Amino acid sequence: MLAPTRLRRPVLAMAALSALAPALGGCVTDTTASLQPAYPSDYRDRHPIVLAQGARVLDLFPDARGGLSSRQADDLAAFVADARRSGSGALVAQVPAGTADGAATGAALSRVRAAAGGRVAVSPYSPTDPTVASPIRLSFRQLQAKVGSECGLWPMDLGVSDFAFSESNQQYWNLGCATQSNFAAQIADPVDLVRGRQMTKPDTVRRMGNIEKLRGGTDPSTQYKNEGTSVRSGVSQ
Repeated sequence: MLAPTRLRRPVLAMAALSALAPALGGCVTDTTASLQPAYPSDYRDRHPIVLAQGARVLDLFPDARGGLSSRQADDLAAFVADARRSGSGALVAQVPAGTADGAATGAALSRVRAAAGGRVAVSPYSPTDPTVASPIRLSFRQLQAKVGSECGLWPMDLGVSDFAFSESNQQYWNLGCATQSNFAAQIADPVDLVRGRQMTKPDTVRRMGNIEKLRGGTDPSTQYKNEGTSVRSGVSQ
């Protein structure tokens, strides 16, 4: 009768382990999930460049000699040209009210209206400090390339206070944000980020000339000649 008792003990032990398996499994942590970064490791994914409507602004400071200086007149002409080419909506001019140089402000506003062909929406504003120069602020909306996230955020300490982050050897959140912002600011046409431009028309005169050269058995490539220059093949001792 001793044999059945000896066989019964391993069977009971296995049954107890089977019952405890689900509880023990709940205590096991997934090490692969803990190793995943808290944010994208690529700076282009953390700080993506997006296309959005934004305000283009130009501040013009009235000059007593004719309303605008020659430099500001050139800035106004370039700004109006950009508004006509890529702007959406009206050109808005915020004009300071109640300033000491009201005559110069009126002359500058007349220059703005003349440059824009009279199509300007004017709205007054009250300067907060009358001792500071109050500009005429021009603005229009256009499609712009900008960084979708906010630069200058530091969600974690780069020192030794956050040991887990310091030992993970990950890029910090703000890395690459300034580079993306500078790159977006240099883009003349934001649509270039979405698709390439259409091919321009070929030079018909150049193409027909090359075809005639090929028919005559001559080389159609351009021959560049440098007259009056010489290249020395040796090095003087």
